[in-house]
Amino acid sequence: MSVHQKKEGPEIAVIGSGFAGISAAAYLAKQGYRVDVYEKNTAIGGRARQLITENGYVFDMGPSWYWMPEVFEQFFNDFGYKAEDFYELQLLDPGFSVVFGAGEVLNIPADFEELCQLFESIESGSAAKLRSFLTEASYKYKIGIGKLVYKPGLSFLEFADADLIKGLFKLQVFTSFSSHVKKYFKDPRLIALMEFPVLFLGAMPEDTPALYSLMNYAGLKLGTWYPKGGFGKVIQAMKEVAEKQGAKFHTDTPVTALDVQGKYIVNLSSRKGTKNYDGVIAAADYHHVEEQLLDQTYRNYTEKYWNNKVFAPSCLIFYLGVKHKINGLNHHTLFFDEDLKQHSQEIYKDAQWPAKPLFYVCCPSVTDPSVAPAGHENLFVLMPLAPDLKDPEAIREQYFHLIMDRLEAYTGCAIREQLDYKKSYCVSDFISDYNSYKGNAYGLANTLMQTATLKPSLKNKKIDNLFYAGQLTVPGPGVPPSIISGNIAAQQLIKHLNK
Repeated sequence: MSVHQKKEGPEIAVIGSGFAGISAAAYLAKQGYRVDVYEKNTAIGGRARQLITENGYVFDMGPSWYWMPEVFEQFFNDFGYKAEDFYELQLLDPGFSVVFGAGEVLNIPADFEELCQLFESIESGSAAKLRSFLTEASYKYKIGIGKLVYKPGLSFLEFADADLIKGLFKLQVFTSFSSHVKKYFKDPRLIALMEFPVLFLGAMPEDTPALYSLMNYAGLKLGTWYPKGGFGKVIQAMKEVAEKQGAKFHTDTPVTALDVQGKYIVNLSSRKGTKNYDGVIAAADYHHVEEQLLDQTYRNYTEKYWNNKVFAPSCLIFYLGVKHKINGLNHHTLFFDEDLKQHSQEIYKDAQWPAKPLFYVCCPSVTDPSVAPAGHENLFVLMPLAPDLKDPEAIREQYFHLIMDRLEAYTGCAIREQLDYKKSYCVSDFISDYNSYKGNAYGLANTLMQTATLKPSLKNKKIDNLFYAGQLTVPGPGVPPSIISGNIAAQQLIKHLNK
């Protein structure tokens, strides 16, 4: 059956229209199922929504790092398209910059040979070590992204695969990421550079499996890309693919109840009424779906279970429109001019507002003039933060000025005097907009005890036609894993319906 031929099949509901929900909808609709996607907000995209202001700024509200481009490409290829059919990708050079202090900035080049020279200039012998580190990481990437992430995580037997068994020690699932990095590099700047992806997306480097050095391979070898027009273009492209398969999207339509009879969901209720379905993919917040849409009898997990899980950070974000250009900022800049370990402790161990935070600035208007008025700058400023903290306006403002003091000192620009747009976004906004458990921004941390089959199950164990997708189940947090998660959940539901 070609991608454009449709047969009438069972009806499926998908709850949530983030990357996982749109992906699930597209794969299900391709197989002939009639798919309705329910989105509580007025725009689709989940955390990847865009904020478009009246005075001409286009802000990506969430994801801004386009890593692992082949995962996006695979999605489009599965439907007979290429990413370039929908949006233009640009390789960033430098991929990103890391600020360690006044006059101490590492610009990470797109060219690998230049990157090796940079490492060598910082620490003698580190170019060869970087090559060795990334050769090992490329194996993990090949197995991790090629095989591990596509496992539904329903049984340890899924991992009884010759390549996986043979490579178990090379994958370093039981080795700490931090100790692995320190075997190769001694300079604290190089260590911080290698550890940053797990701080922003996962857990303490000490508690993260060395398997996740595959992230270093993705960022340093495959490069950092930018979809022109922002991540909203990717969401729109995926939605278009899903709609071409026959999926229908219903925005501003929160789901209010799931009616279970026996071991099956039989209908779903929303403000548009009640409709019968043959299966459901819950790509909204897993905890919210269980706690608010299902009776206790049908939940996979208790409140105690969720409370004991280690969550990746929440964050404080500022969307800023600046009335003139800013010197010295690249597309992505990480400010590591304070103690990485202390900020990590305050996110993962002590759960408090940080004393001396690290932060990240995205300035997409450097690359893409379309996201800001002519001559203006678009800034996205993000500070990782422990989830479940109170975030009143006063404390948001306190941290805004703390961050701006450092950013203005670095750029030599009086940014606060030149603002013509400012909006903050924090823990309570993640809760109200996405029903996010404890206001987390990224999902579950990638710790050893939250890997593969130890993550919340993709399948409801008491309801045969309910499956979960997104950053709180397999394969985990991040945009590429969420796209894959939607695919896995769809395939499992199809398998169930074809029994």
